[in-house]
Amino acid sequence: MVSGLYLITDNNQDGKLLTKVEAALTGGAKTVQYRAKAIRPDERREMAEKLNILCHNHGAKFIINDLPELAHEIDADGVHLGQDDISAVQARQILGHNKLIGISTHSVDEALKAEAQGADYIAIGSIFPTNTKDNTKLVGLKALKMVRKAVRIPVVAIGGITPEGAFEALDAGADGIAVISGIMADSDPARAAKEYSLLFNRNKPAPNGRVLTIAGSDSSGGAGIQADIKTITLLGSYASSVLTALTAQNTLGVNDTYMVHTDFVIKQLEAVLDDICTDTVKTGMLSWGGIVSRVAKTIEERSLLAVVDPVMIAKGGESLLDKEAHDSLISRLLPQSYLLTPNLPEVEVMTGIEPRNIDEMIEAGRNLQELGARNVLIKGGHLSGDATDILLMGDVEHQLTSKRFDTINTHGTGCTLSSAIATFLAQGYPLKHAVERGKHFVTLAIEHSVQIGRGQGPVNHIQAAMQLLHEQASIV
Repeated sequence: MVSGLYLITDNNQDGKLLTKVEAALTGGAKTVQYRAKAIRPDERREMAEKLNILCHNHGAKFIINDLPELAHEIDADGVHLGQDDISAVQARQILGHNKLIGISTHSVDEALKAEAQGADYIAIGSIFPTNTKDNTKLVGLKALKMVRKAVRIPVVAIGGITPEGAFEALDAGADGIAVISGIMADSDPARAAKEYSLLFNRNKPAPNGRVLTIAGSDSSGGAGIQADIKTITLLGSYASSVLTALTAQNTLGVNDTYMVHTDFVIKQLEAVLDDICTDTVKTGMLSWGGIVSRVAKTIEERSLLAVVDPVMIAKGGESLLDKEAHDSLISRLLPQSYLLTPNLPEVEVMTGIEPRNIDEMIEAGRNLQELGARNVLIKGGHLSGDATDILLMGDVEHQLTSKRFDTINTHGTGCTLSSAIATFLAQGYPLKHAVERGKHFVTLAIEHSVQIGRGQGPVNHIQAAMQLLHEQASIV
């Protein structure tokens, strides 16, 4: 059975192929297809043998492109054929009956023919425009849906597939997603692969997805690790936690803080990751530099997908990080963030820019990307008018606007948003969808907030979750 993330190697033999493939396997690739017709046969065989061992060590399948003889010689898991290659029947005679044969197709007729010849799976594409191969025929999502209905064997979608496109292809019925440059050309192949791999969590039974929150405790229950666990659980995922600090606080403010020793923070973190592991990580209040650096190191070493809420300034304006923690956050944690979610005061602290409008928010966000953040969500709640956030995904900009409500009960909005985004990512939503759903969830939680305590009360997590579930049910 071929399903999940299907990595196809590129033709760039720059000495980094093994490193990139291993990173992708760490990120969740389930099948690797080796393309290397252009190099010398002896070099090709040597690399194929190394890749075969690497894939099997990671529990992944290894497929040779176009060359059944080579696949047979090194005992690979199978071969993938194009329309102009030998037939599946001929390949079967070379490989034997216990190996996989895949065939590239572009139509229902070709897919049915491949199935009739004994193919174990088919690839259909190009689903989207791509520059990876010359003269690629664009077939689109409609053809993918038709092929899925026509054949019984697994279908792998290929061609120009971004995470957003992969989400659509899975909706259209694909069992696997084939990616080349989206991983091989990425500066961080492990996280790129993880981003694609998480999409296959969609439609799993609850609890769907594992989310680890690394944050401080809020004894009033409105923010911090309590808000994170409420959000993750109410939205249908499994929450684990690492406690970095204890606070004595209520809706009127923070009375005292007790920091958890760095060694114990790391013991909690390793205990969770060595057993339960996680699909995504959400970081909140990390208190001081030692914790920030050690958490960043773990995220880097394990190639975790981290939503980083840089909790730097309390709502009252006081700093929550000392100088060492501030420097460590920017130099160590920010470059490890998959998504950074600062509010405007935090943006000013990190960049020196005080955004007063959308253009200045974008400028500050680009600066944060230059500092290493992969994606940035700048929250515009401190500006007047509607609440407009800016999402920067690589070179692409998105403006996300929601209604502003006249209430003081907004305690925990930042924690709730970042943990909601981490949850939706863990459940198989691509980043833009996850951010949009997270923002909608927080908007509902603010809209339905009720007065609890004598000060700035919390948002209404449970009412927001119930309404979100009701909206989902009405769509289905």
